[in-house]
Amino acid sequence: MALLKRGPSRAKIFAPEAYWNLSPKAKAKLCNGCGTKGLGGWIVPNSLYGLSIVEACNIHDFMYHEGHTINEKTQADRTFLNNMIRIIDEDSGRLLRPLRRYRAMSYYSAVKDLGGPAFWKNVNSPFEVRPC
Repeated sequence: MALLKRGPSRAKIFAPEAYWNLSPKAKAKLCNGCGTKGLGGWIVPNSLYGLSIVEACNIHDFMYHEGHTINEKTQADRTFLNNMIRIIDEDSGRLLRPLRRYRAMSYYSAVKDLGGPAFWKNVNSPFEVRPC
């Protein structure tokens, strides 16, 4: 069952119930905000023109970790966009809202089109993946 809860912003955002029940230690292990873990993570900011979307990114990370099918990847990507839009609409004035929505769409397009390796990394067993 999934729930809507308030994140750090005033917006109510969506996540599977298991995400809301994570301990801080488990959340830190599974989630790293926007971008990739490690050195490459600094390339993708955790904010859209000063508005934090880190909780939306963390939920996306969690859903990728828990997912096993292409439908679950699609659901994680759509939830990511939905949560970003909820945060933007709740916490943005008229001036920045269109810019933030445009940037949110670029984040969504990136995970939708390029997130496959990150999603499938933990799904396939090592015996199923071999050099060609």
